[in-house]
Formats: sequence, structure tokens, C-alpha cells
Amino acid sequence: MSRFKMVISYDGTKFLGWQIQKEGRTIQSTIEDALKIISGREERIIVHGSGRTDAGVHALAQVAHFDFNTKLKVKDIKNALNANLPKDCRIIDVNRVPSDFHSRFDAKVRYYKYQCYLGESILFRNQCWIVNKANVQSLNDIASQLIGVHDFLSFCKYREEMKDTRCEVFDSQWLIDHNMIIFRISANRFLHHMIRYLVGTMIAVCDGRFTKKDFSLLLNKPKKNVRIFKAPPQGLIFEKVIYDK
Repeated sequence: MSRFKMVISYDGTKFLGWQIQKEGRTIQSTIEDALKIISGREERIIVHGSGRTDAGVHALAQVAHFDFNTKLKVKDIKNALNANLPKDCRIIDVNRVPSDFHSRFDAKVRYYKYQCYLGESILFRNQCWIVNKANVQSLNDIASQLIGVHDFLSFCKYREEMKDTRCEVFDSQWLIDHNMIIFRISANRFLHHMIRYLVGTMIAVCDGRFTKKDFSLLLNKPKKNVRIFKAPPQGLIFEKVIYDK
């Protein structure tokens, strides 16, 4: 049995997220269905992702691993997968890795970006959050507070079994490219809905629906199940993952 690492790109618009569900189309189930066809067996070949993206969230380079007993060459596995995958899910790369490699637990840094578009756009409606206004300087004043180790309990979907809500953020900044406002963030880990809550609340500050002071209070004095703002999923893109090995 060999372990393989693969890099996946997908348009999340018509997927119900990464994780397999009882019903509905997900990234994990779609790739596992393709592996079942390639193997010619009914047994499930589990695909372990580096992170679980929500419904409607996209990925440029999601990473996953799976164990597969095959005589196929690596390039043939990639080609066979893509031949059995839909056009909105593509395998960019496949490599054989040591048996102790784990796509989730070995990940050191994860990179995301969130795209907002100022004004109206038919072209970007599935890749951006269309917003009325945003002040990049004001957004960066808030975003800079996120760098370092913080408890993001206030900015996640609370679960009783979740014991540790601390994350280390390495980079957090807003950039502007014409009408596109892009939030880039990297961290050792992200909590459920964390980026969408952060973006939604930062944009709410620009709209006057929230204050910088209240944002800072939620960051420095975290609380569970607070009422804040969540950005829609289509603007969020999983960019890449960094490993030591």
C-alpha cells in the first residue's frame, strides 16, 4: 500500500463543501468516486484533506492524501483521476509520499484570500462579495491586530467539543487592485467560518454597522456565540498549504 499526496483545484460554486455528506455533491465524495472507478473496487478509498472548505468556497491548491494499492505510475493516477472528475474539480499534481505524511496534521501554514468587489459585476458574482464601499486603510488598521497568537472564539462557529480556539496568524492585510479589494491571510490553522466572520465584521466596520473598538474587544476578550457578521462563501479562496516535508 502506497500513500499519495495530491494538489486539487476546484470551483466550489456547485459543491456542498469539502466534507462528504449523506446526500449532496462534495469535493471529497467526488474524488473518492473517481478513485473507486480507477481501482475497480467497491471499497472506499478515503481522501484526507488539509482543510474543510464550506459550500461555495473555492480552492487553487487544496492538498489531500490517500492510500492506494496500485501499479499505476504517478502521472497515470493524475490523468485517470482527471478523466473521471467533473470540469469544476481538477487534480494539479500527484506525488508518492512517506506513509507517515498527513495532509492535515503536517500542514504548517495555510493561505487564504477573500475577494470583495466594489460596485456591480456579472463576471465576478461567483468569485467575490459585491460590496458598496470599503476603505483599505481602515481595513488594514483592523487586520493588523490579527497578527500573532490570538483566541478566535468570537470569530468562529462555536462547537462544545472544540477545546482550543487559538490560532497563530502570520500575515493579515488588505490590498486593492482597481475595484477588487482582496484580504490575504495566512495562519497555522483556521476555525470553522473564521475568515468569513473576520471579513464580514471588518466590512461591517466600514459600513458603520460595527466599531473598531467592538472588534478589538471581541479579539482581546473572546466570547462564544456572539452576534457578528459573516461574509458570503463565494469570495473565499483556499490558496495553498506549506509543509516541512
